[in-house]
This record gives sequence, C-alpha cells and structure tokens, in this order.
Amino acid sequence: MRDEVLGRVTGASSVEALGDVDLVIEAVIESLPVKEALFADLGRIAKPGAVLATTTSSLPVIKCALASGRPADVVGMHFFNPATVMKLVEVVSTVSTAPDVAATVHAVTAKLKKVAVSCNDRAGFIVNALLFPYLNDAVSMLAAHYASKTDIDTAVKAGLGYPMGPFELLDVVGNDVSLAIEQELHTEFRDPALAPAPLLEQLVTAGYLGRKTGRGFHDYARR
Repeated sequence: MRDEVLGRVTGASSVEALGDVDLVIEAVIESLPVKEALFADLGRIAKPGAVLATTTSSLPVIKCALASGRPADVVGMHFFNPATVMKLVEVVSTVSTAPDVAATVHAVTAKLKKVAVSCNDRAGFIVNALLFPYLNDAVSMLAAHYASKTDIDTAVKAGLGYPMGPFELLDVVGNDVSLAIEQELHTEFRDPALAPAPLLEQLVTAGYLGRKTGRGFHDYARR
C-alpha cells in the first residue's frame, strides 16, 4: 500500500507544473502577502475550471480569491493539525465562490474519509472562532495567577473531557501561529475581549513558540 501510494506522487520544484491539475491545495506560510502572490501565479497558471483551495486557518479567503483574478474558483479548505489524524475540514466559501467549486471540495474531502463542514469567510471560521477566545482566556487566567498552567491543563482535561489542556494545545499549534490567529480575530471583530493576552505576546517575542522550539508554556527540552 505504501509503495502504491508513493508511486502516485510526483514532485516538482516549479509552480508552473500545476498547469494541468484539477485541484490545487495551497499550504504555504500563514502570511497574506505570500498567499496573495502565490494565488496571482495560480490564477495565471492553472487551467480553466481548476479549483484553487487555500488551507489558511485565519486569513480572509476572499483576499486570495481576488489576487487570483478568478475568484469563483477559489475556496478555503482548512485542515486541522495533525492533518493525518484530525478528521475535520472546514470548507470556506466566499461571496464569490461558485457552488460547484465548494461541492467539488466536499466530494474530495469525502474521498479522503474526512468530515466536511461548510462555513462562510469570516475570521476563525467555525472552530478557531470558538477555540481561540477560550485559549486566550486561559492565558489571561495564568497571567493573573488564578492557577498554575499544569492545574489549568489538568482541570480542562479531567473536567471538560478535552484531550489536551489549553497550554498543551497552544504549544502544539505554536504560540506564534496562535498569536497571529488572535490578532486576526481582534482585527476583524474589534472586540476588546479578543485582544491577545500580553503573556502570549511576550512568549512569542522571547522565541518560546512551543514544541517546535523546545519551550513554550511548558519546557520540552527537559523531558
């Protein structure tokens, strides 16, 4: 099975190689200028009728759509980390996304044996719009010395049945990624309660980004 799957994978070093494909799923860095530049190229390179999907977790899909010059072909296809394990895919339609484009992504998601949900193009979509205010509140609780990070993590797992506590999850997602999502939610909704907790900003400034750097809210270098 492994060799069979790998045999269907072809690598390429140039975006020009995407000219004949039916579906492009972009997964570059979570930076709007980088994504806009890529979608401008995809709009030029991809064949007519090709679906152009972005995996952004927080950025406006419509910005990528407009950059492509063919906004009806662009849709959000937000996988969750780790994508090999997590079943959910948020299918994000903008005001310009053609219905058949969203339907194609739903069909592809089903073939991948994942669960698709439809939502509109707004910061955080469904899951992150619910998740990150909770994570931000947990950081504020820690900063206020209400409880230790270990006790907060334990309380959430044992009391709410979550597989990870908020600080464990932040460290897996990456505190830099989490901060960027918090900033995007705050920018779009202008709700003071959504302003990123200063402690999260301080950890990112210090380079304590989570598991990927060996230290975040928890210290992994000592484990």
